[in-house]
Amino acid sequence: MTVIEKINEINEVLKEVFDFTQANSEVKADFDEYLATMGAGNISLNQMEKIFLPYIFERRLNNKPVMEMFAETSKNKKIAESLLNTQASIFEIKKILKNGFELYNLINEKTYQVLSLTKMTNFRGIYAGQYIVARIFEFDSEYYLLEVSSVLSHSQKEEAYRYAVMKLVQTPRMLYFDNPEKEEEIKNTIKEMYGKFIKTFEKDIILTTNKHADEIIGAFNEGEDIDLSDKGCDIENYKFFHVKELDNNYANFLENSMGGFSSHNETYDVAVIFDEKNGLYAIPFYETFCKIFEDKTRVENAKACVEYFLTNDSIPDTILKRIAAGYPNFTETVNELTGNEYTFEELINNYKSEYLKNRIYSSATILYCSKAFSEIFEYISEPKTQVQQQTASVGRNEPCPCGSGKKYKNCCGKVSV
Repeated sequence: MTVIEKINEINEVLKEVFDFTQANSEVKADFDEYLATMGAGNISLNQMEKIFLPYIFERRLNNKPVMEMFAETSKNKKIAESLLNTQASIFEIKKILKNGFELYNLINEKTYQVLSLTKMTNFRGIYAGQYIVARIFEFDSEYYLLEVSSVLSHSQKEEAYRYAVMKLVQTPRMLYFDNPEKEEEIKNTIKEMYGKFIKTFEKDIILTTNKHADEIIGAFNEGEDIDLSDKGCDIENYKFFHVKELDNNYANFLENSMGGFSSHNETYDVAVIFDEKNGLYAIPFYETFCKIFEDKTRVENAKACVEYFLTNDSIPDTILKRIAAGYPNFTETVNELTGNEYTFEELINNYKSEYLKNRIYSSATILYCSKAFSEIFEYISEPKTQVQQQTASVGRNEPCPCGSGKKYKNCCGKVSV
């Protein structure tokens, strides 16, 4: 099959996906509601594509991805199943090719040559050196570009790397998705660091508070000796409460990370745990959670604490299994507080299914191994360049301060397609 034939076949499957969203009553009702929620009643075909593609790849119904629902019914199983493994990431454009792009994935640190499913004339105004938020997938050992949702200029490198790091925090496995060499590097790092952690502390868990957690983790990273005798979990009354600094989002994640746990206003317990297979975790309210299974009446906001541990995507199944092993009443107490009647296996399947489907290493370990994370801290610490300072006052039709020779609106001022 030629490349043109493959592209035509892929486009036919994408049309089939759209027909599926209109033919399947459950999906159609959800898609119509999705459009209404976005205020997309009367939109153009081009606008529909920008909404439709994220919907089919990111939406879930009854805990099942819409794309997976389609794949079960598709006539072209091979392409449909390939589409299940799309990558939505941010890429640096290395080269503009005759029928596609050479892209460097800032997140998984791998370079791809991707073929466009549309004419390259649709990408006028996109140049090498820019960054694109895009979706690609592999079919028959070749990669294809499904969509470009936004474009950042070459002068917006900090913004691009911020986005890459935030995506990593949300989905740690993106660092090694489709990159077995990177995963091998992560495994070796975990093995080395686990041995170092046990040698340093003679155990794999330290119970402390947020006021000491940064110092303990820092001493471990630097290989320094530290006296833990005055850094224990000295909380008298255990209670769970909302910590606003843990609500990291795209805008404040890096600043909050640099501030560390000790910068948080309230005091709460933190467990520093090194999992032999998945890496380093710093789990807020770990001891508070454990106290619930000793006497739930003595823990303020016990139900909210249980729900936090169940629904927080950064707390893996292994942490719940570790705690459950020490408390025979674990499942019974969780069910009582949440109003469920699960077995322990059902509990894990319902709340931590992603950890059962995929190997997911800790966020701390992922960031430690990420070049994007290292890169962004350099940009944060560097003084802003003259070009960056000037762009705020540059007129859109004036020459771009970066020296490209283009108008500002067609260069550094151009942020989307």
